[in-house]
Amino acid sequence: MARMVYRFGRGHADGHRGMKETLGGKGANLAEMTQLGIPVPPGFTVATDACRRFLETGRADDELRREVAEAMAALEADAAQRFGDPEDPLLVSVRSGAAVSMPGMMETILNLGLNDATAAGLARRTGSARFAWDAYRRFLQMYGDVVMGVPAARFEQLLATKRLLHGASADSDLPAEALQPLAGEYQQVVRAVAGRDFPTDPWDQLWGAIEAVWRSLTLRKAVDYRRVLGIPHDLGTAVSVVAMVFGNLGDDSGTGVAFTRNPSTGERALY
Repeated sequence: MARMVYRFGRGHADGHRGMKETLGGKGANLAEMTQLGIPVPPGFTVATDACRRFLETGRADDELRREVAEAMAALEADAAQRFGDPEDPLLVSVRSGAAVSMPGMMETILNLGLNDATAAGLARRTGSARFAWDAYRRFLQMYGDVVMGVPAARFEQLLATKRLLHGASADSDLPAEALQPLAGEYQQVVRAVAGRDFPTDPWDQLWGAIEAVWRSLTLRKAVDYRRVLGIPHDLGTAVSVVAMVFGNLGDDSGTGVAFTRNPSTGERALY
């Protein structure tokens, strides 16, 4: 059986940029940057062939599950955290990555690994209850929408109500005292709309997210995008599972996009 999972972390990667058909564009470039010594968060990529098998059979086989478990153990060692640990939880992102880029067409899940216990642990470890409960409510909404089919508008209605009650002009103005109960309200919405409880086991969350990324290859918008651009429909998508780095942890963190050239002028300078 062909290998299905490729690791990267601590300056070593199992792949490289020439493996886009196997690792997708994102996974191949994460591996390449790791090889170059760029400080990429540790993680692993599930190969495109696993996606093709899932879309054919409707299940992830036992060998793949074993490889993912081994890769997660290595990721825990690299990150010095444990997946599902209520005291110091390892959180991950789960991202698509086809061999041919299809921006915005497939799904991503962030902050995966949170539940009531790990959110409380994250609050203690970071010293910021507001950050932890905001990360949790974001995860609940993203997972509920992408994996469980709960319309995002149902979550946004509750969030808008919280802003009104607390006199907040933006989500970032909501205190932890508003966000913590919001997490419970989001779970009630999931139960009411999806007809089942939000998964609290991080491993159930992980496989739900991986399978949702695979299925997103068949979404109407993704199919139409490939048809319009002449991209083959049988390439599959890789799935990259990467340790979370937070852009909203405090005033000294943020998110953005960096280029090694100026995209307007072509000047060889960071932009």
